Amino acid sequence: MTLVHPTLEGKRLAAALRALGRQDRDLARAFAQVGLPPPRSRPAGFASLVEIVLAQQVSTASYRAIAARLLMAIGAITPDAILSLGDPGLRAVGFSRQKAIYVVGLAAAASEGRLDLDALAHAPDEVVLAELVKQPGIGVWTAEIYLMFCLQRPDVLPAGDLALRAAAGLVKRKRTRPEELALRRMGEAWRPWRSVAARLLWHYYAQTRARN
Repeated sequence: MTLVHPTLEGKRLAAALRALGRQDRDLARAFAQVGLPPPRSRPAGFASLVEIVLAQQVSTASYRAIAARLLMAIGAITPDAILSLGDPGLRAVGFSRQKAIYVVGLAAAASEGRLDLDALAHAPDEVVLAELVKQPGIGVWTAEIYLMFCLQRPDVLPAGDLALRAAAGLVKRKRTRPEELALRRMGEAWRPWRSVAARLLWHYYAQTRARN
C-alpha cells in the first residue's frame, strides 16, 4: 500500500487546521491570531536530507550561505557528487568536521543501497523513523523533520524541539514550557494532525517573538 501523501500546504493545510481547531480550542485561538503558517515543504530525497542535517544547530543565515557554496561547488546534491567532494571539500564550503563526516556517510549509504530513500517514501512513519536514525548524524528530530516536510506525513510531532515546546507552553498558557514527554502526551489529542499542530505552534512562536 502506498503511503505517499499530497503536499500539506495551502487549502489542504487550512482545512486540516480547521479540523484541528475543532479538537482543541487553544489551537483554534492560535490559528485565528496568526493565520496560515508559511510553506515549508521540501522535495523528498537525498538532497533535502543533507540540507536538514546541514541546518542543525546553525543560524538560518549560516545554513543558507553554506548551502549556496555547496551548490556552487557541485551543482546538485547527489550521493556521487558528495563522495567526489569528500570531507575536505565539504569543510572548504563551510561544513563542520562532524557534519562533513555525517554527510559523506549518508552519501556512501545511499550510493551502496544501505539507505533507500525512494523505498522509505512508501513506508509507514515508524519504519522511516527507525531506518533514518540508524544513520550516524540523524537523530529523532532530523528524522521527524524529514517525515513532516519531505514526505508530507500529517501526524508527526518533533516534541524534542525547544521552540515547539516553548510555543506549546504559550498557547496552552502554562507557566513553563512542557518537557518532551509532556508535549508528546499533549499531542495525543491532536491526532491525526500532529504535524499540522506543530506547524501552527512554530508559526505562533515566530509571530509572538516578532511582536516582542
